[in-house]
This record gives sequence, structure tokens and C-alpha cells, in this order.
Amino acid sequence: MRPVFVMIKCKLGKAYSVAEELVDKIEETSEVHSTSGQYDLLVKFYLGEGEDIGRFVCEKVQKIHNIQDTFTIQAYKAFHG
Repeated sequence: MRPVFVMIKCKLGKAYSVAEELVDKIEETSEVHSTSGQYDLLVKFYLGEGEDIGRFVCEKVQKIHNIQDTFTIQAYKAFHG
């Protein structure tokens, strides 16, 4: 499994409902954090090694109601302290 982070911009006032829907409807969801700044949510997904990231984001994440925009970050190595 590999981690993928997606920053999500929601329609005004909809960040919490989007967060709940991500957790309820997308099994690959690991964590959802509300954030300040340009994006409302930072979401960590775990995808299978052969899974297409672009297809996952377009067909699963961007289909969630009240999402306006996404920014995808592919992660490589995690460092722990």
C-alpha cells in the first residue's frame, strides 16, 4: 500500500460534511484533517501498488458532493521520530 495525500477545497460551509462522506464512502481513506489556508481538508489515502492515482482521484474523490477543487500529492518515504 502506498500513501497519497489529497488537499480538498470545499464549497463554503461544507468541509465537515465532505469529511464525513469521505470517511463513510471511500474505504481507502486513512485520515481526514481540517486545515486553514487555501484548502479545507487534507486527506490521506492508501492505494494498492498498481492502482492509478489519477483515476482514483477523478472517479472516487472528486465525485463526492460539495468538493470544488483538489490538489494531489504523492508521498514516497515516511520518516518517524
